[in-house]
Amino acid sequence: MSPQLYEFHLPLTPEELLKSGGVNQYVVQEVLSIRNLPSQLKAFQAAFRAQGPLAMLEHFDTVYSILHHFRSIDPGLKEDALEFLIKVVSRHAQELPAVLDDTTLSISDRNAHLNALKMNCYALVRLLESFETVTSQTSLVDLDLGGKGKKARAKSAHGFDWEEERQPILQLLTQLLQLDIRHLWNHSVIEEEFVSLVTGCCYRLLENPTISHQKNRPTREAITHLLGVALTHYNHMLSATVKIIQMLQHFEHLAPVLVAAVSLWATDYGMKSIVGEIVREIGQKCPQELSRDPTGAKGFAAFLTELAERIPAILMSSMCILLDHLDGENYMMRNAVLAAMAEMVLQVLNGDQLEEAARDTRDQFLDTLQAHGHDVNSFVRSRVLQLFTRIVQQKALPLTRFQTVVALAVGRLADKSVLVCKNAIQLLASFLTNNPFSCKLSDTDLAGPLQKETQKLQEMRAERQTAAAASAVLDPEEEWEAMLPELTSTLQQLLKLPQEEEIPEKIASTETTEEVKGRIRRLLAKASYKQAIILTQEALGHFQESEPFNHMDSEEVEETRFLNLLETIFKDPSASIQEKNPQVSAENMGPEQTDYKDKPEKSKGKDELVKQEMLVQYLQDAYSFSLKIAEAIGIISKMMYENTTTVVQEVIEFFVMAFQFGVPQALFGVRRMLPLIWSKEPGIREAVLNAYRQLYLNPKGDSARAKAHVLVQNLSLLLVDASVGTIQCLEEIICEFVQKDELKPAVTQLLWERATEKVPCSPLERCSSVMLLGMMARGKPEIVGSNLDTLVSIGLEEKFPQDYRLAQQVCHAIANISDRRKPSLGKRHHPFRLPQQHRLFERLQEMVTKGFVHPDPLWIPFKEVAVTLIYQLAEGPEVICAQILQGCAKQALEKLVEKSTSQGDTKETPTLSTFLLMNLLSLAGDVALQQLVHLEQSVSGELCRRRVLREEQENKTKEPKEKNVSTETTMEEEMGLVGATADDTEAELIRGICEMELLCGEQILAAFVPLLLKVCNNPGLYSNPELCVAASLTLGKFCMISATFCDSQLRLLFTMLEKSSLPILRSNIMIATGDLAIRFPNLVDPWTPHLYARLRDPAQQVRKTAGLVMTHLILKDMVKVKGQVSEMAVLLIDPVPQITALAKNFFNELSHKGNAIYNLLPDIISRLSDPEGGVEEEPFHTIMKQLLSYITKDKQTESLVEKLCQRFRTARTERQYRDLAYCLSQLPLTERGLRKMLDNFECFGDKLSDESIFSAFLSVVGKLRRGAKPEGKAIIDEFEQKLRACHTRGLDAIEELEIGQGDSQKTPAAKKQPSVSRHQHLASIASDNDFVTPEPRRTARRNPNTQHRLRKEKPKIVFSSDESSEEELSAEMTEDETPKKTTPIRRASTRRHRS
Repeated sequence: MSPQLYEFHLPLTPEELLKSGGVNQYVVQEVLSIRNLPSQLKAFQAAFRAQGPLAMLEHFDTVYSILHHFRSIDPGLKEDALEFLIKVVSRHAQELPAVLDDTTLSISDRNAHLNALKMNCYALVRLLESFETVTSQTSLVDLDLGGKGKKARAKSAHGFDWEEERQPILQLLTQLLQLDIRHLWNHSVIEEEFVSLVTGCCYRLLENPTISHQKNRPTREAITHLLGVALTHYNHMLSATVKIIQMLQHFEHLAPVLVAAVSLWATDYGMKSIVGEIVREIGQKCPQELSRDPTGAKGFAAFLTELAERIPAILMSSMCILLDHLDGENYMMRNAVLAAMAEMVLQVLNGDQLEEAARDTRDQFLDTLQAHGHDVNSFVRSRVLQLFTRIVQQKALPLTRFQTVVALAVGRLADKSVLVCKNAIQLLASFLTNNPFSCKLSDTDLAGPLQKETQKLQEMRAERQTAAAASAVLDPEEEWEAMLPELTSTLQQLLKLPQEEEIPEKIASTETTEEVKGRIRRLLAKASYKQAIILTQEALGHFQESEPFNHMDSEEVEETRFLNLLETIFKDPSASIQEKNPQVSAENMGPEQTDYKDKPEKSKGKDELVKQEMLVQYLQDAYSFSLKIAEAIGIISKMMYENTTTVVQEVIEFFVMAFQFGVPQALFGVRRMLPLIWSKEPGIREAVLNAYRQLYLNPKGDSARAKAHVLVQNLSLLLVDASVGTIQCLEEIICEFVQKDELKPAVTQLLWERATEKVPCSPLERCSSVMLLGMMARGKPEIVGSNLDTLVSIGLEEKFPQDYRLAQQVCHAIANISDRRKPSLGKRHHPFRLPQQHRLFERLQEMVTKGFVHPDPLWIPFKEVAVTLIYQLAEGPEVICAQILQGCAKQALEKLVEKSTSQGDTKETPTLSTFLLMNLLSLAGDVALQQLVHLEQSVSGELCRRRVLREEQENKTKEPKEKNVSTETTMEEEMGLVGATADDTEAELIRGICEMELLCGEQILAAFVPLLLKVCNNPGLYSNPELCVAASLTLGKFCMISATFCDSQLRLLFTMLEKSSLPILRSNIMIATGDLAIRFPNLVDPWTPHLYARLRDPAQQVRKTAGLVMTHLILKDMVKVKGQVSEMAVLLIDPVPQITALAKNFFNELSHKGNAIYNLLPDIISRLSDPEGGVEEEPFHTIMKQLLSYITKDKQTESLVEKLCQRFRTARTERQYRDLAYCLSQLPLTERGLRKMLDNFECFGDKLSDESIFSAFLSVVGKLRRGAKPEGKAIIDEFEQKLRACHTRGLDAIEELEIGQGDSQKTPAAKKQPSVSRHQHLASIASDNDFVTPEPRRTARRNPNTQHRLRKEKPKIVFSSDESSEEELSAEMTEDETPKKTTPIRRASTRRHRS
């Protein structure tokens, strides 16, 4: 077929070119073999050199064959074909302009060029797509093999780097399309297939996931320009819109790529309408359909969000189309629309010069954003807060909305979602940073100016109202009518009086008529009618020729003439104007001049009022803002101990910012974050360090000295009224700073100068300087160690009165130069000790001994620290402390002798001062405890160190032949038994010293035991509270030494614990008994119920201490967790927030110990629900809601469901039924749990007539329905049907219901009947043991001792179902979860031996 005679139709598939089509349609004659392709390609190249681009008309079959065998041919041939085709199309693009401009072009030549153009473009596009397909498959293989050698594999697949070749091809096609090629077609209408061919390859390239990579940016830009030309020249908009929507739905990586393309088309190519078309297509998508297509919704959302960032002004005109998606189910679409609104507010609708319509649009967008701050989805709420954060940061939020958005952020702090809380904190932090009010936001500082300026405004308004009232023009007619009756009466009286009785009003000779008329008018206005009439009479005689006095009609009655004249004068307009303007001089000044003068004054007054109103509004807004921030701080401070690290970090950053803005409540948060320094999370610990680094280590100052002064001052303020815990936390932080050399030498130097009083400072500042030096010594001991003598002279010098507070801090500082921990086996060096004769110990001994006889309350804490320091640093500390004890006892005896001598021969027994006895016992207790610590740690560690050194020395001196020992010895060494035996020997030695020596015989501590016991056993005789407290503490410390002594005095300790009237004493003994429970667990174990009993102590302090002690004992497995743990649960409803928080923390920690809470729940429910000793119903709900929230495992839930259902059979009261129903409603039930409930329906079915029980079970149904699957809804419906039937007609209705359902509709519960009956039988056998079911009351009443015994044995009752069901065993504690700490002492035998 001649090339000029056929027509090339662009095929949909390559196979169509092989089939014979219509008349004159081109058909591929032969698909060449692979072997012939190189030669045919060379022939094509030769023809091209001769004929140009039209050579394609005769050699298309060659190119088609290459495409057909593309996967099989040699890469070199592919590359040659691609290069040649690029050359052909490029040549054709160069020749076409001349062809198109040729007006003499024949139809056959035009058809030839058209066919060549279509063939060339088809061949080039298909070759490009073939290369792209192979590359995409290679990329997928690379994902599996990893990235190594990826580029080499790609190059080996084609023989060249294909990614670099795509851009020139696309640019060539763009160049071709930019020509006016439509003239090649009939009627200059380009066929749609040609445009689809060229643009289709662009869309296929975009489908490659790697197209979004940075290295492919040139390719993306080339695609964008090619499609832009197609849009502007070839009416491609409709197709492009459809294709973009499809690609967004299926390819997640394309959203940013298409956004860049669309924004370029809208700006550079002027195709703004395509934005509206795409948005219209997205807006018309059904929200329900998008909720089922998360991938498509994600693509649309990303596209809209990024498009709004790039071209918000163009997108804004189409926003109304997208509003329906705000009500859709897909949260990503809601987020996208809201983000688009925020971008428009930021970029388009920002500023004060907006038109009315733009301002309304902005307000609508902000209203929508605020409304979605309460969206049902937490991701939307979080996104709204993020958007508002950006708006606030860029100062685009109108001031009128500050309060409402701040209120929104404060409200979201209580959100259940951690993400929302975190973003709410960030928003509030942005408000603080960008607030327009003040750099210091103290509500107390703002309240004063606000009140003052408000009062000033009110005064200005009052003045303005008064002036307005004074200047208001009253109607003269109304005034005249009002005064006429009284004026007439006065006139009549005056006319009747004789002339001589009148008192005439004088008229000066210089007065004019106008002035007299003014006087008359003023008199009338003041209701001085008599004077006005007299003055008028005088004027009639004085001004007979002047107006209006010359118009008196003689025919009228005198009264009428006078009234008419007075009326004329009063209503005279000129006179009224002058009366209103007294400042006007008597000279001629018209009304116009008067008004002209008043206008500036009125305008000035109005401007001042407006300014004052603006000032008051500003102060009011600032005050309201500071109040909201203060409210937020109260909420945020409670979030400081959340489990989520990121939230805690945000809280810390917020408090730092609030502190910098001078919010007074922020200091509370800054202090409250201190304990977080002990956090196990490195991120939280580092956040605290950064916070204090930011707040305290970067002070303002001109010099290093000035900065050091500010730093020291700020740190000293933190120490004011700080608790022991706060000081320890601060010490850890400062230690960290010192170790990292972040505290400059100038700081250390200034502290020493203040400590030695080289710099003038107060005693409190001097004390805080010593404290800070001691904290720094934790990080670098040489700071204090090198100046030890200086410190001793500072705080321990001899003076009177002695500064015990400073001395105490000096002791603390010196204590930090040594390691107080027990020496480890790895350390072979000699422990740091000072000789007994060191000046430090001489001064300490002297200060303690001399201060003993002076009633200074600070002496007691000082001597405690002094004794501790002696035992920590001195060689032979027991000798020094024995001397101190002897010296103090000797002084006490001397005082006693003095009193005895002064009393003479009286028979009264001499008494010792209470404070001396208290000081003596307190000192003895401190020495006893430190002696024990010294033996257990220092002596034990030193024995161990010496033993290890001795063994090493022996091993070195042994001959090689002596190292051959017996097999038994070798095995012992391998198993570590030799070291263990030695450790036991040393421990026994220490224990023997404590038991046999310290409190026995002639030891100095033994001498104090009789005195101590006498004071403790006779609280009536020794009734001083401070003495009782000191004696009880000393008794606890003595008990720590010896098990024998402890056993003999435990009854006395617990008697004091229960019966003492002093809360501080009970609190101290609670701590002491807690320590004894750790040291002698078997001795204290029988007294455990007495420890639990303190959890219900009436004193808040004792309850808090008991909660802390029991928390430590239970979590360290030192006390058996029995049913009495319900007393800890009661603390969850304590009126004191700190105690409630303590109880919550306890159960949080306990929940991490395997199945501990699950195992305890039955006993807790029994005790709290007990009508005799439980709690009220509402508090019960509060407690159980918290405890049941720890049940998360399905097995535990199912097991509890069955146990609680069975409990309905043994419960005795309506209250217990309601409590059980409430517990069931709080469990996180699943479908299996519901089946368990159905299986046990008979247990509670007859109780459903009670409305509250029925409501509780209905709430279970409601919870299950929310997340129910379609297959699970049937069993939920069945359960609800049973519930309602029982509620209305009783349990008998269930039988009717089951009969009505028929055998074909048996429930799954019925199919499991055999196993259920087995469970029910087992449970019913021991149902009395499931929960604590009291014995019959009559037995208890007959014998009170029996009742006491029964109550004592309550906690031992366990659930029988825990043992009967194999399925439930997985909910019990496994071997690895079982606590490994056990006490190897037999308790029963010990008790028998004692008895």
